[in-house]
Amino acid sequence: MIGFAWPPALFALPLLLLPLVIRWLRASAVPRLDLRAVEGRAVGPLLVALAMLAPAALILGLAQPYLRGGSTAYRGIGTNLVLLIDRSSSMDDTFAGRSPQGGDESKAAAARRILLDFIARRPDDRIGIAAFSTAPMLVLPMTESRTAIAAAVAALAEPGLSQTDVGRGLTLAMGMAHEASASDSRAVVLVSDGAAVIAPEVQTALRNLAARRQVNIYWLYLRTKGAKGIFEVPEPGQADTPHLRPERHLHIFLQSLGLPYHAFEADSPGAVEGAVTEIGRMESRPILTRRPVPRRDLAWACHLLASLCCAALAAARWLERRYAPRRPAPLLVPA
Repeated sequence: MIGFAWPPALFALPLLLLPLVIRWLRASAVPRLDLRAVEGRAVGPLLVALAMLAPAALILGLAQPYLRGGSTAYRGIGTNLVLLIDRSSSMDDTFAGRSPQGGDESKAAAARRILLDFIARRPDDRIGIAAFSTAPMLVLPMTESRTAIAAAVAALAEPGLSQTDVGRGLTLAMGMAHEASASDSRAVVLVSDGAAVIAPEVQTALRNLAARRQVNIYWLYLRTKGAKGIFEVPEPGQADTPHLRPERHLHIFLQSLGLPYHAFEADSPGAVEGAVTEIGRMESRPILTRRPVPRRDLAWACHLLASLCCAALAAARWLERRYAPRRPAPLLVPA
């Protein structure tokens, strides 16, 4: 579909009628009788057409026409992916459990950097982004726009809050994944350095969501130095409750949903990168997605056409002057 960046220029289109009222070739008192028939049948109308086409193309060029962009459907390799990112204040610390100093990188900064690289390598994924701390927040609905996705991930650089409501964050992320196409794979990637007790009503909501449609769940656990691992089983006699070991019990709860679930522990930026690469390998399936089609400018073609028409008219004027019969010089009569 064609659009115009400056439509007011189209009001000049009535100027196209000028060649119909203005004679292009001059009249000659001594006509070339051998060319008269050809000129009447072809040359004259052709020159008038060129004289009308030249300003038409110029006016259209000034209006700056373009083919509207959009998107086109195609079959790629990827998945419908929801990134659920922890924005609690502990994510602003390093893996060593302290504030970044010098060249240190916080867990949040390392996760953003690695996720941005992951997104750039997967052009076929449809990605949505959610965040959570004290409350869940929809950052970006499912989209194919890499610019919007990268901007949404970069926007999570603001300092986080103190609490971690991972249960309601998972409810939001799984709801976003359910909105994706039923014929393609869907996955939720939880990026968090901790967990919290999930309320019973939130557990029920998550189980209902899990029963409705299959969603692959990945937990990228950014383990701080000294924190207990999610795979560590307490020794006999040690307390093992959701309040004392919330990360371990979140891992147990996610296993109980009956969905494909994988957990990764990462205690360094390198381990995070390795885990993200493994998630990408497991989530590489055929997917029907859309690729953006950029807007295409057509003004250059209009200007080129106008130039060619003007060149043809200039050549016709030169030929007329070059081959027009010359009037004989007047005879000088002596006084």
